Amino acid sequence: MTLHLIDRVVAEDEGEGDAVLCIHGLGGSANSFGPLLPALSRHRVMRLDLPGSGRSQRAEGALSIERYVDAVQALCSRAGVTRAHVLGHSMGTIVAQHLAVQAPKLVRSLALFGPLIAPPEPARAAMRARAVKAREGVAGLHEIVVALLQAALSSETRQRHPLAVAFVRESLMRQEPEAYARSCEALAGAQPAAVERIACPTLLVTGDEDGVAPPQAVRLMAEKIVGARVLVLPRCGHWTPVEKPEECQRALGEFLSSQRN
Repeated sequence: MTLHLIDRVVAEDEGEGDAVLCIHGLGGSANSFGPLLPALSRHRVMRLDLPGSGRSQRAEGALSIERYVDAVQALCSRAGVTRAHVLGHSMGTIVAQHLAVQAPKLVRSLALFGPLIAPPEPARAAMRARAVKAREGVAGLHEIVVALLQAALSSETRQRHPLAVAFVRESLMRQEPEAYARSCEALAGAQPAAVERIACPTLLVTGDEDGVAPPQAVRLMAEKIVGARVLVLPRCGHWTPVEKPEECQRALGEFLSSQRN
């Protein structure tokens, strides 16, 4: 494994084969895609911690979707990658969409988990309020996490999959409060990409209990992207790869395999 450090942004780079680039969501890290690695054993997998998240918490200044896109492109440049399958989760799906529009030659396909084009206005206001709460420090962040575990995970996950709950809790609690607040502000300010210009194969995966990317919204999103496929996982919330790893592995494996034919 190679560890890249680019302007205080950390990225893991491992494996051989066609390149896969993984972009996590708010409160996530490179580890958000750990459950999908079995489906990527024949690929070169690059997983970065976005500026302000995970091991990239020391990145300074305001955060934005544009800055995240720049960080992804800097990683690809450093790693010598000119073509890659792009995976995204939650906020990372917005970054992936902008990347596909701005650098279509780079993005070979999109596999987006818990996808959204941009937050609706009520969600933007909630993100700004969450940033204020996060700046209260660890106690504020803990309040956020307690609420998110109820809202972002399915009832089945909360009741029957304690390891998944612990994973999400630890991912969120490990964020540095000020950096997490800036990440919330980045999502609050996210603008939609011109998704109608996306021409690469696209897979959209959501859960039937995903309040961030509800199935009806994801289906409407698919109508704007030529040829996009939608998969709705039963008894699943917003952390799709963590809550339903085997189903996501299978869907991703089939999606990538279909492009080799």
